[in-house]
Amino acid sequence: MRPYLSLAMIILGLSTLSLAQEKAAPIPPVDAAPVFVTDSQSWSVAGSSGGSGGNYGGSMAGGARPQTAEIIKTFGERCPQVTVNNIQAKADYIVLLDHEGGKGALRHKNKVAVFARVSGDSIVSKSTLSLGGSVQDACEAILHDWAVHGSVMRSVASAAQSNVAPSASPAPIALSSTAAPATGKLSVASTPPDADIEIDGSFVGNTPSDVQVTEGEHSVAVLKKGYNDWKRMMRISAGSSVHVNAELEKAPTPQ
Repeated sequence: MRPYLSLAMIILGLSTLSLAQEKAAPIPPVDAAPVFVTDSQSWSVAGSSGGSGGNYGGSMAGGARPQTAEIIKTFGERCPQVTVNNIQAKADYIVLLDHEGGKGALRHKNKVAVFARVSGDSIVSKSTLSLGGSVQDACEAILHDWAVHGSVMRSVASAAQSNVAPSASPAPIALSSTAAPATGKLSVASTPPDADIEIDGSFVGNTPSDVQVTEGEHSVAVLKKGYNDWKRMMRISAGSSVHVNAELEKAPTPQ
């Protein structure tokens, strides 16, 4: 009978421990500082080596694993006085943390930095030996800064929201009485290519190019060093598409 009684007591103890671990996290106060945790990584490096008979070999492997969810969980446990928000624009503090694993406890390097969103200033930047220590440092810095500047941050956020007043109906769009000028497309090519294009004396590109030209008569010139200038007067109609291929002639060599 005693073995069964002992087993029952062990099961009851494990159940009690499990229920204690699954207790709901404390609810942060209404005016808690909103915090956003950036996409952080856990860097893990592992290696091995050995040899015999004069032969030696080794290997090393490593990589990064997403660590954001673990950091958020640790924040809930170590820093219940803040509210973790998943919308960066609504948070007043931005937390960046890189967690390094795969080494001995004394060789871990967990880098944490916290920035105030409104000013963009860093309020803490440290290296610690554990993820919990990094979260604790970030928590203490946030709580200290929030106690000093929290009211100002809330005022800035309230002012920004009040400036965006909802409108019952869209404001009427004022239409200009002056219509946009009608244009046509002028496609200019040349042989040889890469010549300058001038419309009414103004440079507009190099051949070959498509140019939008206002309706009416225009002076079109195609110019290239070492070749005679090609010039024409052309009339462009609205919505038309005119193609021009300027055959450039070699300029005579000076005697």
